[in-house]
Amino acid sequence: MNIAHDTNTACPTAPKRVVGRFAPTPSGRMHLGNVASCLLAWLSVRSAGGRMVLRIEDLDPRAQSREAARLIMDDLRWLGLDWDEGPFWQSERAEIYAAAIDRLGGSGIEAGSRGLRLTYPCFCTRSELHAATAPHASDGTYVYAGTCRGLSPDEVAARAAVRPPATRLRVPEADDPAGVIGFCDLAYGEQREVLACECGDFLVRRSDGVVAYQLAVVVDDAEMGVTQVVRGRDLLGSAPRQMYLQSLLGYGNPEYGHVPLLVASDGRRLSKRERDLDLGTLRERFETPSALIGAIASRLGLAEAGETLTADALVPRFSWKMVANHREDIVVDEDFLSFV
Repeated sequence: MNIAHDTNTACPTAPKRVVGRFAPTPSGRMHLGNVASCLLAWLSVRSAGGRMVLRIEDLDPRAQSREAARLIMDDLRWLGLDWDEGPFWQSERAEIYAAAIDRLGGSGIEAGSRGLRLTYPCFCTRSELHAATAPHASDGTYVYAGTCRGLSPDEVAARAAVRPPATRLRVPEADDPAGVIGFCDLAYGEQREVLACECGDFLVRRSDGVVAYQLAVVVDDAEMGVTQVVRGRDLLGSAPRQMYLQSLLGYGNPEYGHVPLLVASDGRRLSKRERDLDLGTLRERFETPSALIGAIASRLGLAEAGETLTADALVPRFSWKMVANHREDIVVDEDFLSFV
């Protein structure tokens, strides 16, 4: 995906009330990178007088910990980041997602008019996908080669007897304008992606029956009235896929704002798995979150170096133009950690 570098003009915003969302996965304690994304999502909503939805993204059985979700909600409250609706639990919405997949499966592709179904069973394993193609340079996504696109009913039946299939969504051919998705990101500017080249046909349901992230968040955002999605820039490449799904399902498009990541000094993205500066550790060191919020805000041009302040105090300072002017990833080095 091409990332624009013109920060002189902001994306136009619709004159409607902003509805944003927190969408954490309860796979572990929030870390410093999660805090930065949540803070900016909250500031964008509160500075616009909007409302915030909390959704717990516990689709994966490995991330269905109510205790981890409780800790995340407690950490958000400690940070001063409140919400107006929720929590909603993805693990309780399986029937809604299944209905959306059924709707997609009952459709034909009008462009080209060959009566092709939008969804089809895929039997490719992860190792086969990795062996067949190199990952896309921008985000590590593997471009699906269409291996299972043309399987006959007999071939499908034979393979299904061996292993359950995943479900893929067909994207338009590279020369089809319907597969060219463009939008203006609130921080990274104009974006344009050709789905066939950047990702290929993508999953809407895994072979274990778990609904794919792309499908679930599209359905949830639409049903929960979300008009603005703010998240880390590592998910920038997901927006075109989600916009394609929104168009197929008859949903409107929210506006997207992707924000810098917090990375270790070696460039490694902070992760819950490695307990990089998680909120449990940070809360043991601080009675209040003011120094932590100030350190993040200073790297985004919203505060002076060394300034300590609450999330509420940042609301009148927030602007997407400021974020767009400070969109390089934030290195968590000794200088950053001097507030500890």
